[in-house]
Amino acid sequence: MAFGPIVSGGWLAGHLDHEGLVPVDCRWYLGEPERGPAEYDRSHIRGAIYMDLDADLSSPAGPGRHPLPSAADFSATLGEKGISPDSALVAYDDRGGAVAARLWWMLRDLGHERVAVLDGGLAGWPQELMDAADVNLPPTNYSGAAGNMPRTDRSSLATRLRSVVAIDARAAERYRGAVEPVDPIAGHIPGAISAPLTDNLDAHMRFKSPSELALRFEALGVAADSAVVSYCGSGVTACHNILAMELAGLPPAMLYPGSWSDWATAGMPVAVGAETG
Repeated sequence: MAFGPIVSGGWLAGHLDHEGLVPVDCRWYLGEPERGPAEYDRSHIRGAIYMDLDADLSSPAGPGRHPLPSAADFSATLGEKGISPDSALVAYDDRGGAVAARLWWMLRDLGHERVAVLDGGLAGWPQELMDAADVNLPPTNYSGAAGNMPRTDRSSLATRLRSVVAIDARAAERYRGAVEPVDPIAGHIPGAISAPLTDNLDAHMRFKSPSELALRFEALGVAADSAVVSYCGSGVTACHNILAMELAGLPPAMLYPGSWSDWATAGMPVAVGAETG
């Protein structure tokens, strides 16, 4: 079964009954922690389980607002959810993969290759393939080791700002520092380039073609031999740019898991405005 890193709605609809295929609902809404589970309870893709960004895909402590859990903790969560190393997972949300890409990255980091993001998410998904039944799979034993995807941290990035291409997945107004709805300081990492994740998508919330994405990253100054760091507000939507780079045929970027929520609260230099600085 050909798989990932994205799959179309038609592909998923045709494989929903495939043994070992697990759709994963990743819907999450900033400032509304109860809304994601409520939306899942109301209606979800048939057979989908729910994984919560705060409870399942983050650690309660660590750098930034959504610290990555340890490999052991995440493996335990996967086992509790009934996911095995042989499971084929399709992560989805209703934001063009903005949150689903986090699960994609975390599984790939564990060495789990059979994972994809549903291209377009719930946009256009047929209502007849939605369900309200809660899905509970039998628990499994899952063991994975992190480190299969590159990452960096604040101290390492601070020493490499002049030698890496740092791309910021947040909305342009947050990059500029014009607004900041979550973190205490507005702006961006000095030298970083504004690269909103929405520019990876077309009008139907689907990823642009590989050639279009390649041109996008080329315009941002990303070359095949560039050392790239992807960040956002808290290390979630930064994964969307990493996924888009893979679709464009580029080497994987380093994820800065703590992202702006870590950088801005640690007394690091801050830049504002439309220009890199």
